Amino acid sequence: MTIEAPEVKEVDSYRVACDGGIGGHPRVWLQIPLDTGWVECPYCDCKYVIKEGADAGH
Repeated sequence: MTIEAPEVKEVDSYRVACDGGIGGHPRVWLQIPLDTGWVECPYCDCKYVIKEGADAGH
């Protein structure tokens, strides 16, 4: 059995919302840490990665 890899999304903002898409899960707000540059949704395991060159002040 093959397990599908979680989705990875590149984003411009260090604060992102995830709802898992249509029929997914409750909307959660996630904060991308400056030291790692990524965060995973605790519900659907979608990984949000900050785009290179994004401004940490936004």
